[in-house]
Amino acid sequence: MTAGVLRTVPLAGELTSSLVSRAADRYSLPASGVLRLWTCRHSPVRRAGGGVRADAEIVLNDAGRAVLAELCGVSPRVLARALPAFTVDDPKISSGQEAALAQVRWRTAGTVAGEAAFACRSCTARRTGQAQRAVRYLPRWQRVCARHGRWLLDADADQPLEHLDLRGVPEVAAAQRRWSGVTRRAVRAGTQPGQVFALAHAVVARWWEEALHWEREEIWPKRLHRVAGGHAGTDLQRWRIVGRDPVILPEVVAVADALLDPAMAELVWRDSGAGRPRPLSADGAFCRRLGERVNRNWLGPLAAVDHGGPLLAWMGAVIRRRRGAGGPPGWRDDPWRLKRELQPATMASLLRVMTAEERAGGSGSRWRAAVSAEHRFQLEQSIAQAREQLVELRGVHSGTTAEVARTLLEHLSRSAALIDQALVDTAAAAVAAGVALEDVAAWARLPARELADILTADQEEG
Repeated sequence: MTAGVLRTVPLAGELTSSLVSRAADRYSLPASGVLRLWTCRHSPVRRAGGGVRADAEIVLNDAGRAVLAELCGVSPRVLARALPAFTVDDPKISSGQEAALAQVRWRTAGTVAGEAAFACRSCTARRTGQAQRAVRYLPRWQRVCARHGRWLLDADADQPLEHLDLRGVPEVAAAQRRWSGVTRRAVRAGTQPGQVFALAHAVVARWWEEALHWEREEIWPKRLHRVAGGHAGTDLQRWRIVGRDPVILPEVVAVADALLDPAMAELVWRDSGAGRPRPLSADGAFCRRLGERVNRNWLGPLAAVDHGGPLLAWMGAVIRRRRGAGGPPGWRDDPWRLKRELQPATMASLLRVMTAEERAGGSGSRWRAAVSAEHRFQLEQSIAQAREQLVELRGVHSGTTAEVARTLLEHLSRSAALIDQALVDTAAAAVAAGVALEDVAAWARLPARELADILTADQEEG
């Protein structure tokens, strides 16, 4: 192969490893064949199912950069502008006796220049003449390809899709357009836009996890089914992972805009009692208004009781800063500081957990993998309703004997019926997942034959 014979144009923000792969394709060679031009340090990170991960990145020394420029037929200055990792130095290959050798060192994109996503193949073909896979550094607020109506997926996940079709959900592309205005507001406020997005994304991703239990939630299910190609079908759990970020983007942008609004911060201050501190209540004006801004008038009380979540952490920092009672500047009184434990799990990590749960199988399977989301929701609803019936019995022991007895018996009988149904639903799910009937019967304190008859009758009624 004569280097530089065929020109390979880089994409803006492209991974260096992605450009090498496309250059190899120009010469009809495997990427491994072209990588022999360099001395490789370490091996690329691989997927659990085998093969190199799409977000595997390389960093080069000076000699290695010269080789890449010659291979692609593009000047180093152009490559430096286009490739975020091109100028990244690694002391282990850029110094010492072997520095004169053309060397590469394998890393993951996230440790080099940030989040990596698949590029739109149609756009790649239009700009480079190659309808080939490419990977770019793209923050989550730039994942919409407006030209082709696509959401560009994370490149670090072990799953086959590169993009999701957004043509049925124009509000997602509209949200990305609105983000530019939120960015300007953040800059005027002296805040990093990336920090604002990260916090808003953490808040809304937390809501997403709870949304299965929200009876009044109608927006996200419809949006998810459209993103899934019409209907998520029986693979709802996987689609909730893969489709989460595009589906929640409109709410993320709305929440980010709200958190930057001084009027909203003032509502937090008033809810806290201002100069006369009081605990934040479930019917506070801030959370109520925040629910309205995401087109869910009923969401306020649910958001207000998410203790330990990123939203209340932000509210607490706003209050402390206003009272001047925070810690050192840039620490506890920084509303935009998102603790690591509050950062939402990525698509890749969620898929790994789901895959591990599915592989366990039988009685060793994970509950969330073995039991459908709908079944879990029905079970939790029965338990919650039973709990509500029992809570209403507090302080009921006053009044006539007939009044107290009737109240107690009515509520207890309703609770018992709900608990009985929850018991049957739990047993049915466990048996269906492969747990031995005898074990389930022992835990339920029922004879195995009686439990089998109950499950059969319940199935027939269902």
